[in-house]
Amino acid sequence: MSFDEATSTFLTAAAENAGDRPLWKMSAPQAREATSGLDELYGPGPEMHEARDHQVVGEDGGEFTVRVLLPSPSPTAVVVYYHGGGWVLENLAGYDTLGRQLAQKTGAAVVLVEYRKAPEHPFPIPVDDAWAGVKWAEENVARRNGEVLPLMVAGDSAGANLAAVVAQRARDERSPAVQAQILVCPVTDADFTRDSYLASENQTLVSLDAMKWFWDQYAPDASDRSNPAATPLNATSLAGLPPALVITAEHDVLRDEGEAYAHALQKAGVEVEHHRWEGQMHTFFSLVNILPGSAEAIDLVAQRIRNFARDAAAQPARATVTT
Repeated sequence: MSFDEATSTFLTAAAENAGDRPLWKMSAPQAREATSGLDELYGPGPEMHEARDHQVVGEDGGEFTVRVLLPSPSPTAVVVYYHGGGWVLENLAGYDTLGRQLAQKTGAAVVLVEYRKAPEHPFPIPVDDAWAGVKWAEENVARRNGEVLPLMVAGDSAGANLAAVVAQRARDERSPAVQAQILVCPVTDADFTRDSYLASENQTLVSLDAMKWFWDQYAPDASDRSNPAATPLNATSLAGLPPALVITAEHDVLRDEGEAYAHALQKAGVEVEHHRWEGQMHTFFSLVNILPGSAEAIDLVAQRIRNFARDAAAQPARATVTT
């Protein structure tokens, strides 16, 4: 199947506006400059009851920002969202509209985590920030009115990688209680020989060369890439992880590793729902208000978040806060 019409039009326009140097031949600051401005195309998101930034201290003492989006005074759950961008690009501005849409459609508080970026802050700093972010969200957002709201982790691309790693660590440390993981086009491995990496039709905004470049920024020591904290598919066991919604895109270099992770989760006894979005490329989910495929996938994610929150609320052992 070929790209859908909206994606083909977007790629044509992107090619016309691109410079002579591909992303993977730039420095990280140059790449950030070259990819800035996309958020202007997304438009403003829905109005929130409250939208506030907070500073969180990472495990090494460094600080990063989280943005809490409250659609109402009484959210139904908390979704900690890690943005994509190859651990190098993107920021809160680029994901504000997406976060607001998810909050408005689900009734959940959305916590956008602005983890520190490579290469200035390479592996494992983004992982540690992701962990500090979910712990902060549990303590400062999920605990409301004498109870603990259902807590979920979510993300796309490199952010989905961080969400998967956080879900594994939460299982291992038995806290916080993560009710679900939502992984969109996740990075789960660093095997560039997979068929989806080599297919010519998948060399779009995020190509084989671009992913090699991202990995070189994030984990320049190749030996780190087999660490499950970098590649969650390498975990010794996936048993006992929270239910997962995994979304992959047909024309994505990361498609095969995302689907391999979904299959591995299922094999380990984890409840998994997987959807491959036909006619879509990597990054389609985050192109809010640009691609119809993005709107469709966001609606699906929102529905599942509502379902996860409902199921968690129905559990008799729902935690309460003692004083």
